[in-house]
Amino acid sequence: MTLRDEFSKWMGENFGGKYEPLRWRATPGDEDAFPGLRLEWEKKMGEGGWIGVGWPKEFGGHGASLEEIVGFNEEYAKHGGPGRAGHIGETLFAPTLIAYGSDVQKAKYLPGIKAGTEFWCQGYSEPNAGSDLSNIKTKARLEGGKWIVDGQKVWTSLAMESDYIFTIARAENGSAGRHGLVFLLIKLDQPGVEIRPIKQMSGTAEFNEVFFDGARCAADDMIGGIGDGWKIAMALLGFERGASTLGQQMTFANEFDQIVALAKKNGASKDPIIRQRIAKAYCGLKVMRMTALRTLEAAQQGELPRAGYMSKIYWGTWHRDLGELAMDVMGSRAEILEDGEYSKMQKLFLFSRSDTIYAGTNQIQRNIIAERALGMPKEPRGTKT
Repeated sequence: MTLRDEFSKWMGENFGGKYEPLRWRATPGDEDAFPGLRLEWEKKMGEGGWIGVGWPKEFGGHGASLEEIVGFNEEYAKHGGPGRAGHIGETLFAPTLIAYGSDVQKAKYLPGIKAGTEFWCQGYSEPNAGSDLSNIKTKARLEGGKWIVDGQKVWTSLAMESDYIFTIARAENGSAGRHGLVFLLIKLDQPGVEIRPIKQMSGTAEFNEVFFDGARCAADDMIGGIGDGWKIAMALLGFERGASTLGQQMTFANEFDQIVALAKKNGASKDPIIRQRIAKAYCGLKVMRMTALRTLEAAQQGELPRAGYMSKIYWGTWHRDLGELAMDVMGSRAEILEDGEYSKMQKLFLFSRSDTIYAGTNQIQRNIIAERALGMPKEPRGTKT
């Protein structure tokens, strides 16, 4: 039996019953749905051995191949599995820890992620360090064998459900830009940490502000050394553009299918322009998948090939357009707030407006593609065109 077949059989036997309310839920814009049940489901996944399938076997994974990882994600989506509460720890932090962490750090943190009992969030963005991430102002100082952290992070996904946060902070006085940064692992449930949810126009609040006021972590809860923070943070983003995007695309495919089904149901599919837009969205989804597969193998090693630089602007724009298509398929009912399938489409539209803004705006993404992927020179400051 292949890994894909084994997992499909397990999902068929275990996903349902008490977990039925989670089917197709907790996707972007809906990530605050059934939080307690989602955490239970993560533990169930851990008990079944289905967390970290792409990790090396020596760390409790299956050592799955690219083809097996793709199959795993497709089967999870086919069964209607919910958005993963532990995906940041499993697909972003854990591969980074395996690649760059010490043996002590791996032994300390990997088991909880693997068991689905400990959850992580990402502490990168700040009020003045979003698209320009190198403008980090959060500070860390080593004192009495511990790191003392002061500052603020923002747009921190699922911080309210997380146990730990990995964060970058400035540890060298007078340093600027990418220099003097450290990559720290901080427990959230401690004095000196405050989490405030940010309510969005869609009504959800999966994003948070995280305030550090003398928060502490051990001296050896730093991956790499002082000054390595930027390198580690960028390596983690390489994993973000790899395996973790496959699950995201399965969610996109499900949303697309729901829009097509609604268009057939309410007659919108009879409009030739709507049909043309549906066809364009379908083609875009296939291109997105092929690009992700090209990127994945290198991303598993913490590397980012040139094709990977375009992934964020591509899927962000595609998903924003899908939200607009959903509204047009709904027609005049898009202006009425109600439950059911229309409410799902409305949430999709409202949340997708942020896709071209967070994690680097489209404008910033174009600069990144030009400078890092194409090797074009930066325009000197003050140059007029």
